[in-house]
Amino acid sequence: MNRAGWLDAAEVGGSLGIQFFVFVCTLFGRAPARAVLRLVGLYYVLFHSMPRRASRAWLERIHGPDGVTFAMVYRHFLCFAEVTLDRLFFARRQNWRFEISQHGEEHLRALRESRRGAILLGAHLGSFDATRVGAEMERIGVTIVAHFRNARMINAALQRLDPLSRARLIEIAPDGIEFIFAVRERIERGEHVAILADRIGLGGGTIEVQFMGAAAPFPTGVYRLAAALSCPVYLVFGLYTEPNRYDIHCELFAERVVLPREARDQGIAAYAQRYADRLAHYGRLAPDNWFNFFDYWAPGQELRSES
Repeated sequence: MNRAGWLDAAEVGGSLGIQFFVFVCTLFGRAPARAVLRLVGLYYVLFHSMPRRASRAWLERIHGPDGVTFAMVYRHFLCFAEVTLDRLFFARRQNWRFEISQHGEEHLRALRESRRGAILLGAHLGSFDATRVGAEMERIGVTIVAHFRNARMINAALQRLDPLSRARLIEIAPDGIEFIFAVRERIERGEHVAILADRIGLGGGTIEVQFMGAAAPFPTGVYRLAAALSCPVYLVFGLYTEPNRYDIHCELFAERVVLPREARDQGIAAYAQRYADRLAHYGRLAPDNWFNFFDYWAPGQELRSES
């Protein structure tokens, strides 16, 4: 699959599989469900070659081309499965099951006190559900802006568990711009909007920047949107550690995104590179939390370790 092809990826699991795990979680709890996931994770790492290769490519950038074993790839798959499973418990508001630690929560408190709207930039790294819970612990509501067409079954299950969650989602429709007006409305009301800025799809094109030792295309639309809204931008990541710990990290990315008319492309490149650098930093902190299981880098770039 190419870099932009994630939008067309089939949803893993299927409706019956998701319903099965909802049943197991409801009847038996988290520990038995995690035990079943070990078998499911082994099945996928054995029989799904494309995400297996993507996992190995990512881990090689952390550990070097000779430092990755089958067990490490399996743990990577299992981490993704466990974080996905935990979404069910977060949707049920069973936050007591987890140890949640905040880092940089003073930024969230400052946002709450100033009553300013802001964009929260995340990634497919760790759990954004945990990040949302961390924000709610500081009495900050978060609306997530994303594509949902390749995750409709899991999102439908989550909405059945938490019917109010639909009000906290803004979907990016193919070739549509309506989401921009919805985002603007929330920012102007002093609310906070979360965008996962590591995948192509928000609109506005892409730009290649250095990421983990090679060039990779990153979306530019998020910076154009932030510049138009003249609001603060923060980075937020929820990193998972077995068996039940989530570390929520928040830091200021830009008090305001400014793109000079005469140097707009250079400005976007600088912001995209800053984001890629911080994404690499947090990716190295928790390598198993990287959940982009497709060919992420531009073709023809030399792979080298960044450890």
